[in-house]
Amino acid sequence: MEEHKQEESMKHLGEEEGEEESVSESVRDLPSDAVKELLSEGVCARCIFRLFGLQGRVYASSPSLSSVSSLSATTHQLCTLCFGILQFTYYSDDTQTLLQNQNLPLLIADTVKRHAYQFHTFSLEVSIPPIILSNDNSLRSYMKTKFGSQSWFQENLHTGCISTKDALKFSLIYPLENLLECKSSMGPFRIRLTYTHTKASKGDQNRSDSAETCKRRKIEIPVGNSLENDSSDGCEFLLEKANEPCHFTFYCYRTPFYFGGRYLKYSRNVSQTCWIIDDERMGEASVEEIIGGKILQACQGDSFKFHAAGREDIDVRMLGPGRPFLVEVQNARHIPSELFVKDVERKINNMENKLVRVKNLKLVGSEGWDLMREGEAEKQKQYAALVWISRPLKDEDFQCISSHKDLKVLQRTPIRVLHRRSPLEREKIIHWMKIEAIAGSSQYFLLHLCTQAGTYIKEFVHGDLGRTHPSIGSILGCRAEILQLDVTDIKMECFLT
Repeated sequence: MEEHKQEESMKHLGEEEGEEESVSESVRDLPSDAVKELLSEGVCARCIFRLFGLQGRVYASSPSLSSVSSLSATTHQLCTLCFGILQFTYYSDDTQTLLQNQNLPLLIADTVKRHAYQFHTFSLEVSIPPIILSNDNSLRSYMKTKFGSQSWFQENLHTGCISTKDALKFSLIYPLENLLECKSSMGPFRIRLTYTHTKASKGDQNRSDSAETCKRRKIEIPVGNSLENDSSDGCEFLLEKANEPCHFTFYCYRTPFYFGGRYLKYSRNVSQTCWIIDDERMGEASVEEIIGGKILQACQGDSFKFHAAGREDIDVRMLGPGRPFLVEVQNARHIPSELFVKDVERKINNMENKLVRVKNLKLVGSEGWDLMREGEAEKQKQYAALVWISRPLKDEDFQCISSHKDLKVLQRTPIRVLHRRSPLEREKIIHWMKIEAIAGSSQYFLLHLCTQAGTYIKEFVHGDLGRTHPSIGSILGCRAEILQLDVTDIKMECFLT
C-alpha cells in the first residue's frame, strides 16, 4: 500500500513538473513588445496571461509570474485591468482592512475547514464588478488597433482571451485541491467569491452617458481606441491608474438537501406548522417543528423549510398511510447517508410524547417538490368524521348518503378562514360517502367519505350557513354538526408512496 502511494506521488510530481515546463515555454513564447506595453500600462502578470489565452496552472505558478514580472519594474502597483483581483489584493469587508498579496487559497481552505463541512468535491462561484469586463473590452480594442496585424494577435488575443473569472478559478483551484484534498467539480458544495468596486456603478454610468452623447452627435465609435490619443468627444476609453482595489467577501455553502416521506399525526392539539397568534402559541407543538427540527439537528444545517401535500386543521388527526411531506434543509454540514436517514426516522418515531410519526423517510432530489405538486391537484383524500344530527338516524338515510357518487359541491371560502383566505367560490367533488352506525346511539354516526383535494369537510357537514351546498345537513334535511375528524387516507401516486 505504501509503495503504491509513493508511486502515485512520484507520478503526480512528474506530471506537475511536465506541466510547469510547458507553462514556462508558453510564457517565454509571449511577444515581448506587447508584454512590455501591457506592463507599462499597469496590467498585472495574470491579466497578461489571460489576454494571450493561456490556461491552467500558469496562473498558480510563481516562477512563471516572476519571469513576466521581471520585464518591468511596475509590477507592484495595482492592476489597472482587474483592480487587484488576480493579484490577491483586496479590501476585506469582514476585517475592514486592505490585504495585499495574501495567500488566498490558504485563507479559503482554513475557513472551509473551520466550518466542518463534509464534501467529496467543491466548486467555485465568482462574481466580479461589470467595470472589469468593460476594461477588458476596451483594452482588447486598443490591442487590436496596435497589434492586430501581427500573427500572434490573430492566433491568440483575438479569439482566446480568458475572462477574469476563469483566470481567478485557475489561480485558486489547483492549490485548493491540494489544501482540501479533493477535486474541483460541479456539485452541491460551493465556495462563492464576491468582488465589488466603488467605481463600478459610477464608471458604468459615465460610459453610458458618453455613449448617449456620441449617439446624439451621430459620431461613430472606432473599433480600436488608442491609449495615446485623447479624443475630444470623450468616446475613447483610457485605462486609468487603479487607486483602490475591489472589496472582497467569500463564504461557503451547500445546496439544499430534500428529505421526503409521510407523516402521521395522532394528537388533536398539534398544528401542521408553527401557529402563533398575538405572541401566544396555539397547540402544544407542530409537525413542522418535530420532524424538521430533528432532521435539521442531525444534518447540522442553518435552517429548513417544511412542505406538505395539503394540510389538516389542528384538531384533525392524520391517520392511515400518512400525508406526503418534504423537508428542505439549507446549508447542511453533514452528508446524509441511507443509514443516517433511517436513524433520523427512528429518533422521530421514538420520541416520548408520540405526537407524530414518519414513514418511508428518504433522501430525494430537488425534483421531489415538483413531483409532489404535480399530483396534488388530482389526489383524493379519505376521511372519517364523527357526526351529530338533530334527529334520529333513519334506515333510508344510509341508502340516501351512499347513493351519491361524484357529487359536485360548491363551497364559498369558509367563515372561519375568511380572515386569511380570499373570498372565492370553489367547486369540489365528493367521490363517495357511507354511514357507519354507532351502537346505542341514534343521533351519532361515523361518516366515511372520499373527496377531491382541497374540500372543506367540516363545512360540507354543517353547511357553513349556506356557504357550502349541498351539505350533509341539506341532504338529510336536518341540522348536522361534526364532532371529530380524521384524515385516514391520501391517494397520491408519487415518489413518496
